[in-house]
Formats: sequence, C-alpha cells, structure tokens
Amino acid sequence: MLFIDILIMIAETVGVTAIATLLAYVLGLPCGVLLNVTGKNGLKPCKWLNTLVGVIVNILRSIPCLIIIVICIPLTRGVFGRGTGDWFTILIPLTVCAFGFVSRMVEQSLAEVPAGEIEAFKSLGATNFQIIKKVLLPEARVSLVMGVAVVAVSILGYTSFAYNIGAGGLISGIYTYYTRHTGDYLGSALFWGLIVIVVLIVQGIQELGLFVAKKIDKRKILK
Repeated sequence: MLFIDILIMIAETVGVTAIATLLAYVLGLPCGVLLNVTGKNGLKPCKWLNTLVGVIVNILRSIPCLIIIVICIPLTRGVFGRGTGDWFTILIPLTVCAFGFVSRMVEQSLAEVPAGEIEAFKSLGATNFQIIKKVLLPEARVSLVMGVAVVAVSILGYTSFAYNIGAGGLISGIYTYYTRHTGDYLGSALFWGLIVIVVLIVQGIQELGLFVAKKIDKRKILK
C-alpha cells in the first residue's frame, strides 16, 4: 500500500463524512424542527403530523445501514450513473442512515430551550416562525453543534460498509488489508497506523465540535 493510496483513503473518508453530514442536516434539521413544533408541548401541536413524521424517522433509524445501502443502490445509480465502485456511491445511503438520527437529535436539542423564553416572545406577539428563528435555534445552537460532531463520528463509523460496495475509505482499506494479510496483520505497523489515523480523525471531529460549541456559548460565569 503506497503513501498516495493512504492519502486517497483519508480524503475519501473525510470527504464522504463531511458531505453526508451536511446532507443529513439539510434534511434532518427541518424534520427535527417539525417534530418539536408539532409535538405535544410544541408551538403548534399536531398529533397526526407528528406521528406520521415520527414513524418515518423511527423506521429509517430501525433499518441497518447495510440494508439501506442495498435498498439505495437503484437511487444511487440513477443519480450518479453507477450504484457501486466509487467513493461517492455511499453518499446517499449514509445520508439516509443519518437522517433519522439527526431529526431526533435536533428535536431533543430544541426541547432543551427553556419554556419561559418562548412564552416571553409569544407575549410580545412573535409568530411561530419568528420564535423558531429567534429563540429555538439560537438558544439550542450549542447542543446542535455538539450534535453535529456526534453525527459526523457516527457517519464515519458507517463508512465501514463502503467495503461491501467498493466505495473505498480508510475503514474499508483496513479491512481490505486484513483480508490480504490474514496471517500476520496484527504484527503490521501499517495496519495499526491506519487505525491510529481513524482514531485521530474521530478525535479531531470531537475536539472541533467542542471548540466551536465553546466559542458560540454565551453562557458565561461572571467573575
């Protein structure tokens, strides 16, 4: 395995994780807001809509990632012209896998916003949209940012299934190395080096999330 191959695998892993996380939030953030707003204690309770969206989200969360990958192959083929064999062919399945997770995380983050702040804005005549934009999302931003880090790490873990469709990436590369060196892989510095790189990427995502969360957190202790 050449150095350039390792760089390509790192780029594929980071790229797929970043893009899939972004796409999952493009879909999951509005869905999470909808779940919160239409919930029993939401701004505009709507039981049938909340139940419908909740069931869809729960179903998506219940299907194993590998099965979703198989189900999404025709869609992936329709969008990219091929269903397997390239790093981008796992983007749609990863987005679908993470979508339900993101929706529930966003819903929970918004639920942590103090009811008193929402009521204060209501008393000033603010519309539901204004409350979502000016209160719910801003007040939940720290929790939302930490949630992004959690989702990104989860998606990175999902990339392990890239091996099954030839989509590349570090974790897939580690398993491929094992299949080709089953007798001595544990004694290989390259094998452990690849694992260390994965761990460093995970730690980097977590630390970045924590750093951003601290920067945007306005809750300061006065000295």
